Amino acid sequence: MAKVVLPFVLGGAILWWMYRGEDFSVISHVLTEQMDWTWMLLSFPFGILAQMFRGWRWKQTLDPILGKEDTPQIRTSTCINAVFISYAASLIIPRIGEFSRCAILKRYDGVSFSKALGTVVTERAVDTLIVMIYSGIILLVEMSIFGTFFRKTGTSLDRILNGFSLTGWLVTAICAVAVLILLHFLLKNFSIYNKVKMTLGGIWEGVLSLRGVQNLPLYLFFSVGIWVMYFLHYYLTFFCFDFTENLGIGCALVSFVVANFAVIVPTPNGAGPWHFAIKTMLILYGVADEQALWFVLIVHTVQTMLVIALGIYAWAALLFTKRFNPNTNKL
Repeated sequence: MAKVVLPFVLGGAILWWMYRGEDFSVISHVLTEQMDWTWMLLSFPFGILAQMFRGWRWKQTLDPILGKEDTPQIRTSTCINAVFISYAASLIIPRIGEFSRCAILKRYDGVSFSKALGTVVTERAVDTLIVMIYSGIILLVEMSIFGTFFRKTGTSLDRILNGFSLTGWLVTAICAVAVLILLHFLLKNFSIYNKVKMTLGGIWEGVLSLRGVQNLPLYLFFSVGIWVMYFLHYYLTFFCFDFTENLGIGCALVSFVVANFAVIVPTPNGAGPWHFAIKTMLILYGVADEQALWFVLIVHTVQTMLVIALGIYAWAALLFTKRFNPNTNKL
């Protein structure tokens, strides 16, 4: 219950703090009179493609598993629909999407849950690497604006890094190793040890599936394409409003990077932290405080509705999809 309630409470508290005292009739006027919906609609295909690219890429890492277990062909449509539903499910319980799509793949295509989860772990590692690379590049290009952001928000990287001495880091590492060893011996004395070991083995096999990807250039294309699509899905919304349309791609890139780190905080679709991060960056680029509030609320709400719509579509599509029969090992 806490996993469901706390993210909503945290996100809700941040949103309440940001929008307390705001006149929402003004936002309604912006929606109907001042906003250019053409650009918002043009951004939708890129948001959809980002999720479809993720489904296509996922299938590439799943295919090598077929040679190691007796399953029918993994269907591309199942992978994409599972991704659509995973994003919608994460609106209710943050991070649950990774597990839900593995469960869908097991139910409809008969793929081992633990092995599918291993491929998701691989995805996250690849995504993290890509985010770190483009964030580092943008950080170097726009160093001055990031410095202003850290000063405005009271964040100091030096303070964080200097929080631990060398001895502190060593002690922390030793404690972490000790805890892992202790957990190993504790689990060995329980009946679930073999089950846990088997599950971890399946996850590791899924992680290693990246070595069996047949078309690595296509895999890399999808991996980079996912984030290009995400960015375009966000950037085109700048042209919906007269107070953001002239900010330029630099502002969009910087705010996109900051937002990616903000959504690490587990709230539904990043609600709250995403709003705060984007609003702060827009203000640094000269957007009025009230206008920045309008932008983040409208854009986030509309894009969240798109995620819900895709989830509903995928759920409906799966109702007409033939399921895997474990008794016959066939669809």
